[in-house]
Amino acid sequence: MDAPPPNEITRQLIAWSHGDAEALEQLIPTVYQELRRMAGRYLRQENPGHTLQPTALVHEAWLRLIDQTRVNWQNRAQFFGVAAQMMRRILVDHAKTKHREKRGGGASKLSLDDVINLSQERAADLIALDDALDALARIDERKSRVVELRYFGGFSVEETAQILEVSPDTVMRDWKMAKAWLYQELKRGEPR
Repeated sequence: MDAPPPNEITRQLIAWSHGDAEALEQLIPTVYQELRRMAGRYLRQENPGHTLQPTALVHEAWLRLIDQTRVNWQNRAQFFGVAAQMMRRILVDHAKTKHREKRGGGASKLSLDDVINLSQERAADLIALDDALDALARIDERKSRVVELRYFGGFSVEETAQILEVSPDTVMRDWKMAKAWLYQELKRGEPR
């Protein structure tokens, strides 16, 4: 199935915002593949055996997106930007839950203890990154959005530029500066 042009997705989003249920029905297959691609790109960065699968991430994000009754969808870029935010929230919430769980808890020991430890470390890293991104957003919202879209959304520089309505050069400058700032922020938070 060929992807519809971006303006068709925008048309469907605007119609859905105005209460057109048929537009929502047309929108589902149109955006599902892109949401699945976003989820897959992010989860490929996770450890093997991550308990959240791309399909579950897409479904949870979709449920949150269609529950957005106060959003007046303007275009495709806005929609996928909000989708990236939703996926970030879901992944961070998932990491926080995993991080809180007690290791082993009454379950029998497996030979995969090292993988479990890595997974818990990854959850702690994701939570620290989320906190650092929130701090960056208070200083520079756009740089935080660039990281969110590129890292959590898996968008290219060009796609990020389109979503934020800036040039690709601006995205690259923001990306480099945000990464340096986040590196310093995360390094400062490491135990000595």
